[in-house]
Parts: sequence; structure tokens; C-alpha cells
Amino acid sequence: MAGPKPLDRRQVLANLPLFQKLEEREIDGLLAVTTTRKLDARETLFRKGDRSDQLFAVIEGRLKAVSAGADGKEVVFSLMEPGETIGEVSILDATPRSATIVALEPTVLLSLHRRDLLPFLERNPRVTIRLAEVLAQRVRMLSERFEDSSFLPLSSRLAKQVLSLSRSFGRTTPEGVRIELKLPQAELGELVGTSRESINKHLRHWAQEGIVSFESGYLTIHDLLALENATRALDG
Repeated sequence: MAGPKPLDRRQVLANLPLFQKLEEREIDGLLAVTTTRKLDARETLFRKGDRSDQLFAVIEGRLKAVSAGADGKEVVFSLMEPGETIGEVSILDATPRSATIVALEPTVLLSLHRRDLLPFLERNPRVTIRLAEVLAQRVRMLSERFEDSSFLPLSSRLAKQVLSLSRSFGRTTPEGVRIELKLPQAELGELVGTSRESINKHLRHWAQEGIVSFESGYLTIHDLLALENATRALDG
């Protein structure tokens, strides 16, 4: 996969939500200390417990953040797409990485080293505030997922996750909203904390009802309202 041309890196950096309000000279200063990294599909960016000294921004591709649950099974915390940043927490406090990051498809990233980023944050409080907002959003997301896993039945959790994926990766087609992210049922199960077999059972039921279809790893939603109603179901 070809990465961005050298002249494109500046525009990519300027378009990142974290840096959108910076002046040109500030972008130029950051650009001088960025590097580009490429990952193949299924390649690991870093592992939980690794040293943390870089912040990454996704240019192309998609990744997942995973960790082992109490039962030893892999739990997916989040999916990341172009425009998102990775490693904000540990880059600030220099603690080991809190999760493992794996590319779902060929991926290109921009990398900023901690030794260059921290002085920049000290000089640019607007970026520091925006970084705090990003971290707050992550905390709210994790809190919501914990509440969902504690109080919602599987059918509701799965419906919420599918709708979330449709908002991030969906494309409207004549058949419905196709999620343009190849996500095996095992990985979809990791996102909602269940087995591939349980995901298969629910998707087959929804397919029989005409709500979704699942083909070659891609999910298409045919009835958004039915999924929205499923998020409020009282039982699975």
C-alpha cells in the first residue's frame, strides 16, 4: 500500500482534530518532527505493557485496541479510523501502554515522539485542552461500555455496537447501510463481550427478520429502526 506523498503529510497533520486550529508555523514545527509508519493487516503497532514514548495519528486504514479480560479472552475496547489519535494517555504520564493495538487492514500512521510533543503542548494550551477533551471522550465511552455490559442484554449491546459501526464506517447503498469494515463475527463478539457463536445466532435471527445481512465479513443494515428498537429491548 502506498503511503501519502511527502507534501501530503502537512495537510494530514493540519486536518487532525487535535491540531485543526493551529497556525501554519505551528503545523510546520510539528511536521518537522513527525515520521510515517506503515502496518500490514493484522500487524501489531504495540502491545500492552510496552514502553510508551510516541503518539500516533491514523492517516489510512483502521485498527483495534484490545486487552485480555479476567477470563483470558481478548476484549476489544475500541476501533480507530483515519483522523483519530492513539496513545494519548501513556504519552502524557510515560506509563506502559494500557492496551494492544492491531491493524485491521493495511494502515499508515503519523508518529510524534514524546520528547517533541510535550514541549509543544506547553507552548500551545489550545492543543492541551483539545487533548483533554479527547481523553474525556474515551473515559465516557469506556464508562458507557461498562454500564452496557452490566445492565443490557446481549441483543441490545450488539444492536448498539452495530449502529455505532454504521455511523463510523457506514455507506448508504440501495440495499441499506453497508458497514465498510470487514469484521469477522469473532471480532464483533469481542466488541460486545461474547462468543462468535452467540453473534452468529443473533445475526441469523436478524437476517431472517430482514433487519441485516452478513456476507464475506461485511454487514449491511436493512432496517435501522428495528436495530434502534433492539437497543431498548428488555431481554435477549
